[in-house]
Amino acid sequence: MTDDAQPTPETDDAALEVAISAKSAPADRESSGPFDEAEANPVRPYIDLGGIKILPREGLNLRLEVEEQTKRIVAVGLDYADSTLQVQPFAAPRTSGLWGETREQIRQQVKQQGGRVEEREGPLGPELLAEVPVIGGAEGAGKRLARFVGVDGPRWFLRGVIGGAATTDVEAAAAVEDLYRSIVVVRGGSPMPPRDLIPLRMPATPGTA
Repeated sequence: MTDDAQPTPETDDAALEVAISAKSAPADRESSGPFDEAEANPVRPYIDLGGIKILPREGLNLRLEVEEQTKRIVAVGLDYADSTLQVQPFAAPRTSGLWGETREQIRQQVKQQGGRVEEREGPLGPELLAEVPVIGGAEGAGKRLARFVGVDGPRWFLRGVIGGAATTDVEAAAAVEDLYRSIVVVRGGSPMPPRDLIPLRMPATPGTA
């Protein structure tokens, strides 16, 4: 036996697995968001959507995306700063994250659709910039830019898809990133399998954002 053992494929795989399952979040997440319910300011006038809470702001429009067959709400769409932000909260393990694994799945999906995708370091951590083919429309087939972002919190993962001006314009991007970071995730105390969508619901009181 020698002391300078070389890495084997097994140790490489183990290191990759650890990297993929590591939590990914901005260093200041607890103070600057996205927030866990325990970290949020209790007196702020949030719109309560169950699994997440949204802080109203001027120029923000909110849409609930409903699955046709089950009629359940599967995502929240936010229109802001000439951009779109779709968010989904998922249950996650206490000690490991989902964003590394999810990025790999998104990368494969985009490539299968004939699109291009690149990973880069953004203000929220690692993100994917994808060029996705779009079929149909007035001008026929085209391409759409989308930014896929994600943050691992305590026992939850918040996935976001950014479209519109915030994919290319610096000011719009900053505005949408600020919106994403203002979101509060309400994981709740019920046991949930990791990767399950945290239930979303209609706001308790109708209001305009």
